[in-house]
This record gives sequence, C-alpha cells and structure tokens, in this order.
Amino acid sequence: MHDITGAAAEVGMMGYVSLEQRVSGIHMRLRSRAFIIAEPNGGKRVVFVSADQAMIFQSVQQGVLERLGQRFGSLYTVQNVILSATHTHAAPGGTSHYAAPNITTYGFIRENYEVVVDGIVASIEQAHYDLKPGRILIDEGIVEGGGVNRSPDAYLRNPAEERARYDGNTDKTMTLLRFEQGGEPVGVLNWFAVHPVSMNNHNPFISGDNKGYASLRFEQAMGTDYFSDNRFVAAFAQTNSGDITPNLNLDGTGPTDDEYENTRIIGTRQFETAWDLFQNADEALAGPVDYRQTHVDMSRVEVADAFTGAGTQTTCIAGFGYAMAAGTEDGRGPVDWFFEGQLEGNLFIDAITGMLASPTPEMCACQDPKPILLATGLTRPYPWTPDVLPISVHRIGQLAIVAVPTEITTMAGRRVRETVAAALGDQVRHVVVAALAGAYANYCVTPEEFEAQHYEGGSTLFGKWTLPAYRQELHKLAIALRDGTSVSAGPTPRDLRHEQLTFQTGVVLDNTPLFKSFGDVTRQPASAYNPGETVEVHFWTGHPKNDLKTESTFFEVQRKVNGSWTRFRTDGDWDTTYRWDRIDPVWGSSKAVCLWRLDASIPAGTYRIVHYGNYKNGWNGRIYGFTGASRSFSVR
Repeated sequence: MHDITGAAAEVGMMGYVSLEQRVSGIHMRLRSRAFIIAEPNGGKRVVFVSADQAMIFQSVQQGVLERLGQRFGSLYTVQNVILSATHTHAAPGGTSHYAAPNITTYGFIRENYEVVVDGIVASIEQAHYDLKPGRILIDEGIVEGGGVNRSPDAYLRNPAEERARYDGNTDKTMTLLRFEQGGEPVGVLNWFAVHPVSMNNHNPFISGDNKGYASLRFEQAMGTDYFSDNRFVAAFAQTNSGDITPNLNLDGTGPTDDEYENTRIIGTRQFETAWDLFQNADEALAGPVDYRQTHVDMSRVEVADAFTGAGTQTTCIAGFGYAMAAGTEDGRGPVDWFFEGQLEGNLFIDAITGMLASPTPEMCACQDPKPILLATGLTRPYPWTPDVLPISVHRIGQLAIVAVPTEITTMAGRRVRETVAAALGDQVRHVVVAALAGAYANYCVTPEEFEAQHYEGGSTLFGKWTLPAYRQELHKLAIALRDGTSVSAGPTPRDLRHEQLTFQTGVVLDNTPLFKSFGDVTRQPASAYNPGETVEVHFWTGHPKNDLKTESTFFEVQRKVNGSWTRFRTDGDWDTTYRWDRIDPVWGSSKAVCLWRLDASIPAGTYRIVHYGNYKNGWNGRIYGFTGASRSFSVR
C-alpha cells in the first residue's frame, strides 16, 4: 500500500466534469493497494492494483509499466498487471495524456501524475518483496442497500426474459478474497458494484469516498496505522457499477442529506459484508495462475453475428453524445440544454463543437441513434479520447478476473461474465469484472441500453456495438487461456507524454502578515471539549503544493501519554479534515485549518494539534519546512 493523494489545493478534481470543483484540502488520503499472486518455483504471476482514483488513465499505466520494467525487467508487463480505479470522484485530476479528461483540470498536472505513478509502483514493489507462501480463500455475499440503478428506464430496454434471470436491476453480490501468509491474514480484496459519489460535486476535499471509507475502516480494524511496515491491506475494488449510484434518493443524496454521513453509511454496508465474508471464507483457490492480454482498436472492430444477433456489425469512431452532457438522474449537467433520451442534435451547438471536430455522415450513421456532441475520435492533432485499449482475462485457480478499460453497466457486466465463464467452462467457478482498468474509455452499455440514449449510452464512445465487441474480443482471450494458445499483442497505444500542455500556475511565493511567522496559531483550541464537538485550529501556512506530504501528513492530533506527545490522528483519518484557505492572493498569505470531530470513542486526556507545512521564499525560490503547535486542551 502507498499514498497517492496528490496536490491538496488549487487543482481540479476528476469525475464530475466540473470546472468549479477545486481541491482545497484533505478529508481522507488516497492509497494504491497492490496484490501479487504467484505460482511457486518461478511460475506465472498476476498483479492486481486497486487505486483510489477516478480513473486509471492509459498514461498512468504506461508510466507504471515503464518504471516496473526498469526495476524488474520483463517480470511485470502489460500482460500480467491489472491497474483498476475505485472511481472516487474526489481525487485530484490532470493525470491523463488525452485532452478530454484534462479540460476540467486546465491541462496536464505533472505533480499529480508523478505521485500516482510513483505510488502505484511503490505499492507493487512492496508486494513483490513481501511475497511468501500462503493461501487465498474466496467467498461471495450480498450487500443490502449499497446502491440503486440510476438509469432504470434504460435497464428496462433489456429483454424481459434476460432480466427475469436476475434479482433486480443492480448486482448486489460482493466477491471477496482473503489472503493469508503463515496462517495469518495479511490482506483482503473484494469487488462490489457502486459508484463512489457519496461526496457530491461541491465537495472540495480529497476523499476515497465510500470505498475509501470501507478500506480505511477494515484496515484500522486489523491494526493498520499507515506508518508501520507491517500493514494489513484492504482493497474495495470496482466492478460493473456504470449505472449504480449510492445516492439512494436519486437526487444526489441518500440515505441522508449529509454527504459525509452518506459516505459513512454506504461504506459501512460494504465493510460489514466484507467483514462477514472475510471471517467465513473457506473455499481455497487452487490451480494455475495464467492470463491472456491484448490491445484492441475499439473504433474499428468487426463484430460477428454470434455477439450482435443482428449480423456482422462494426464499432464507430469515438464520440460523445448529447445525453452525456445531460448528466445522470442523481447528478444533472450544469446547463438545461441537454436531456437524457435526446435523439436530436442542436445546430448551434453542433456548429460550436464542429470547430473542434466535425463528425462525418458515415460516423453519424454508425453512431445512430446517438446525436454526436463532440467527435473526440476526429480531433487533431490526435484524438481527445483513446481508441487503442487494453483488455485481459486472468485466471487464479477457479477465479477469472476480466479487466476492461471502461465503466460498464449492470447488465453489460453480466453479459461479459457469462461470455468468459462459458468460454472457460469448468476451469473456473467465479468470474469478476475489474472495471476502469488500464485505460479510460468512458462507458459501456448493452445495445438495448444504447438505444435509450441516457447518460451512460451517450457516454459510450464507440457506438451501439461496443459491448458485443468487448465480448467478442474477451471470448477470444478466454478461449486462448483455456486452450493454452497465444494471442496477438494487438496495435500499440499512442505515447503522448511529449504532447502535454498545462494552464496551471505553480506556487510563486508564500508570505505571512507582518510580524507573523509560518506556523503561528491564529485560532487556538478551547481549553476543553466534549464528545460531539469539533476542535478547530488555524495556522499561518504555505501552499500545500510545496510538499505533498506523501506518506506523511499536514497535521497530527497528538495525545500526551506518560508525559510524551504521541501521534493519535493524522489528516488521513475519517474524523479529521485539513483545509487550506488562501487569504491574500497578491501577498501570498494562507491559512491551514485543522479540524478534528470528536465522538464517544475518543479517550479522555490531554491533546494538541501540530501542523507541518512548507513555504516558498519569494526571494530565492527555495522551499523551507516549518512546524506549528497549538496549546494543549483536554477531552472529557
């Protein structure tokens, strides 16, 4: 496990496509959690990484694989490494090499990119050097109240006889792996389908959202403190959640009107199911480790009748539909010009987007009935979204993990699982889809859902036959895996590292008001607090970009024990928040606001708040560290 939090102020967040949502602090730190499963005696191995990110962009995968190659040669490659995002919408952005995702972050942000790539590599290195003989137990269970389908009308377009085979329009099943070494538990990895959007699009604080909370709670229950070398790792990974929201009221809220409470509740429901499965898992994975991986140009796949049911069809050049700009049922778009189910374009808007890329008549016919808002596959000098994409099927004993670079809906994910299970036959008993893996190509819906042109269909880049194309190509991989035959590597993705632009300004200088120093306290805590109250302390500080505090913290709650101050909380804990407030943009002054919410579990005692910061000197451009401490206070 490794910290991948990134810049804690004045960068755009990734996920909600909002220019206004800017980072101004940390509620929970983000982590990369890595697992390596290897056959003994130098056999094959598989790496699975679940990262607290909105997406794993192709740029990140390329960077990670390059650095793994420098450290380990050909041991870890695109063939056996799965990088999957949890899909939190409260992570700093700017890590893609494609333009479309970077619009809301004002371009590529190298410091965020580097911390994510380095953190993922560091987590894989830790797993590599921790390899020991062990066993993996698997179990499945139901998460009640974990999410609802936000596009039920589109889901109803799927055949009635197919829908009748399933219990509802969401996948409630959690599949969990328990990892043991020497008979002791060392980790847990599970997949459950729900969007981490409990924190809404006005939230300014970095957060792992409901899945991050579930990981935090599980790890802390197992004794992880995030500063020791012997850490239990708990990953709550993402699967076919494309149309599943945790906002049970379908208006951006739910179960309550408080986004923090909603994050805790939905995270708790995942944690409780995972805890039960972890305690009761008794089916051991047994058998070979193997994999098949390829790249596919999804803009030009010829799909056979066996997967379309409508004769041979082809996928399309990538494009956003009007319905994408409409937003979802529980999170509408910023303007009222677009709506779900929109099957006609607008001449005025078409003229504006056509200045970037104008869809051809052939593309419009291919994408029908989706009216094209922006032909991202035709922008120049290169497309704004990727088209050459990684897919893979990995086998760990009787478990198959299917990695796809997309947000895939409930029924689409079910069809993928069925396709792979049928191809592998009795070699596997369990199949999971690892979504948002290796690249990001927006959504994947069923052809029937595509016809509805709701948000998810409008966000399906390659047209109506996108899902059949994925199923066909995954079927080929599964057959090759079953039969022990090789597959083609496919076309090579673009390397756009040298084509990046950024419109972000760096830190110019930091200052304090006259006669004040960095680390000085401008608001001291009260002398005593009761459970239910919030401790709030303010410090004069520098910009958080000066030092990201990776694997560290911007502040600590310290408790006095036997006369010495010891760490009790950090900025990565659930009950703390670090907020950065710019006071004077010209002079360069700013404050660090450190919050600690007390609950009944906090032991009585003496505490203080300590802030760790860095400032940039305006005269020599150097960065200097400092520390500030509040006066002590008691908790009754």
